[in-house]
Amino acid sequence: MTGIESTAPEVTATRTAPRREQYVSDFTALTQRIQQAGYMRRAYGYYWTKLIGLTAAGLALAVAFVLIGDTWWQLLTAAVLAVLMTQIAFLGHDAAHRQIFVSGGWNEWVSLVVVNLYAGMGLGWWQHKHTKHHAAPNAVGTDPDIDPGIVAFTPEAAGSRRTPVTRWLTERQGWFFYPLLLLEGLNLHVQGLRRVLGRRPVKRRGVELSFILARLISYTVLVFVVLPPGKAVAFIGVQLAVFGLTMGLAFAPNHIGMPVVPRGIKVDFLRRQVLMSRNISGGRWVDTLMGGLNFQVEHHLFPSMARPHLRRVAPLVRAHCDEIGVRYTSTTLAQAYKAVTSHINQVGRGGTDVWACPVTAQLRV
Repeated sequence: MTGIESTAPEVTATRTAPRREQYVSDFTALTQRIQQAGYMRRAYGYYWTKLIGLTAAGLALAVAFVLIGDTWWQLLTAAVLAVLMTQIAFLGHDAAHRQIFVSGGWNEWVSLVVVNLYAGMGLGWWQHKHTKHHAAPNAVGTDPDIDPGIVAFTPEAAGSRRTPVTRWLTERQGWFFYPLLLLEGLNLHVQGLRRVLGRRPVKRRGVELSFILARLISYTVLVFVVLPPGKAVAFIGVQLAVFGLTMGLAFAPNHIGMPVVPRGIKVDFLRRQVLMSRNISGGRWVDTLMGGLNFQVEHHLFPSMARPHLRRVAPLVRAHCDEIGVRYTSTTLAQAYKAVTSHINQVGRGGTDVWACPVTAQLRV
């Protein structure tokens, strides 16, 4: 059983129908186990504690910033603020996935407040991009997270770099990847604003724009009132750099270095989410550091599952994958970061045929 089928004409409905039924039953059986164990219930206590606690922490940090006043030690405050913003962004991610409340409206408004007003980013841009990613992780031409950009995530993208300088940089892109994350905080803010100010549809454009501007303007004014211009610019720069780094370190290990699905290949839902995702092992500190995204397999299978349940459900998912012969990947954080660097460098050198790797060998039709 593979769970992957080509879209070529010779693959007929008669040949694939029994397989499709089996693949659907594989995920249905797992879902029934999860529901019977009660892991799809909400975790209101956990999330109300997060909402109130992070709000209080943000207000306390603002007061501390004003009281500390004009000193270069404020750069430490900037780093603390960046870490706090990362935790806030994780909470917005959960709300956008409807993990917090049963009500879609409540989840939407919490995500707007947390993402736009608290973090100063754009919910509409992120949600549009992230929904596509969840639908087809690591699928060439479908997953925007591996679209060609500064970093080439596929041999096809790497091969398009034709000038000597871009080729040289691409061949070594794995070494530049983590330093580039220092710019990701700025990029997240810019992309959110571009979306809300652009012509493409945004569900609550007025609300998003009002929240983003309120956050960015009040933040900038406060920083420049408390600190002289040089220190203020340094403060904002450090905050954005650390924010981008911490966000990137949480998201990068999830899929980079896992199998990439070529164009024209269809994968059933369970295998599409499990085989293309990587879990990160570790204790509760890893859960906090990565906002629950260390259980990427479980999150992709059940995106509306409350974050506290992901750790509890992981053994059931792994056991089910073992039963049906689907590889379930879990590594340490250090191993994951090493794999990310190695994979990106290998892609940059044009030496990766992801469809021939051991994980995907079992998936050929």
